[in-house]
Amino acid sequence: MTGADFLITLPEFPDKKVSIKDFGAVENQTDIAGSKRNAAAINSAMSVISNEGGGTVVIPKGIWITGPIRLQSNVCLYLEHGAVVKFSKNIEEYPLILTNYEGQECIRTVSPVTADHAENIAICGDGVIDGSGDLWRPVKQFKMTERQWAELMKKNSNVLDTKEGGIWFPTESAFLGNEKNIQKDEKDALKKAEQHYDFYRPVMVSLEYCDRVLLEGVTFMNSPAWNIHPFFCTNLTVKDAVIRNPYYAQNGDGIDVESCNGVEIYNCTFETGDDAICIKSGKNAEARTFEGPCENVYIHDCLVNEGHGGFVVGSEMSRGVKHVLVENCTFLGTDVGVRFKSAMGRGGVVEDIEVSHIQMTGIKHEAVILTMSYVLNLLNREQGAEGFSEDDIPYFKNITMHNINCMGAETAVKIEPMQGKPETISDITIRDSWFEAEKENVIDGVNIHIEA
Repeated sequence: MTGADFLITLPEFPDKKVSIKDFGAVENQTDIAGSKRNAAAINSAMSVISNEGGGTVVIPKGIWITGPIRLQSNVCLYLEHGAVVKFSKNIEEYPLILTNYEGQECIRTVSPVTADHAENIAICGDGVIDGSGDLWRPVKQFKMTERQWAELMKKNSNVLDTKEGGIWFPTESAFLGNEKNIQKDEKDALKKAEQHYDFYRPVMVSLEYCDRVLLEGVTFMNSPAWNIHPFFCTNLTVKDAVIRNPYYAQNGDGIDVESCNGVEIYNCTFETGDDAICIKSGKNAEARTFEGPCENVYIHDCLVNEGHGGFVVGSEMSRGVKHVLVENCTFLGTDVGVRFKSAMGRGGVVEDIEVSHIQMTGIKHEAVILTMSYVLNLLNREQGAEGFSEDDIPYFKNITMHNINCMGAETAVKIEPMQGKPETISDITIRDSWFEAEKENVIDGVNIHIEA
């Protein structure tokens, strides 16, 4: 497998340009009225340009407070150097909707940036998109210093006690929502969920069923949940971008590419509060009711400074993942380097994956892990072990890793098939690689071929 095997079509735009100032946008407007005004200006500019055949909407240097924006077909949203788009947070602008998150349809609020069935779209430039995620996210105590935790406690005492320590919530609404977690199967669910509005934090950039998408040069940061979530997109290119969240950002994934076909991610820098570059394809039996593997994905020349995993597949992989090449990437200080994760109930097959020429150092746990024993944290609800069928069993197979160079990890390679089912992980090859680790490999009854 080589990069030449992946042919991704880029968007193209006419030369026409307009500024959001021409549509009434005003800098430094911090109240709700100003946020609504700027959102209306940005969305109006994109609608006009789209209706006139396409072009570029320019966001000039400055700080622009805005409500949610929707990308339109044939429009490039261009952020000049020094431009900061900072999203507000209030129920008037971000209503609750049914959308897709963590592999299943569920209640969330509208995302700050949305595109739905759009084509030929882009977000480009040298500016910053800030999702104001610190207003939404819970924080786990063990991820903070004592001083940081004390500062949070000065704000409020909405803390859930767990075995791992406290989980702080920014508002009482978010705290109570975690206890209730009202979802779509309840009668009048959307109306009931409004009582706990802050719990339903959105992904920052939601791209659904879009074709010919380019994200280039921009810094995407401080997301309420996942940073960038392409869902059933085709011809997606992410290049020269910076995608970042603080280490303690709950569910602060970098990019979660879900059930997309034809993706290239390169020359990007990640620093995240969860997995950095993640491939997904839906969760459990509900996801398997329709086709949609994540396939034809090429990831190269990326740097991950921090995160739970550098390159990750799963755990939501129920529609399958195949034909993926990852090469020439560097992972510095991540919890795990290369991570494949799933669990009983997921079903689906991950296959035809090649990972090569990866440099890692300071990996906190495993340099490489393939596990069928992934358990989500306390903020999620998982079904029990009973009642599973053959279709609920996931598989990893035909995975090759070579020229992996890891200087410093707790464990080099850990492979955990499903208990009593070693065939759930098969045809794994690791060759021409070097690992410096504190512990021996943990390989549980799997047919794996490892060469020096």
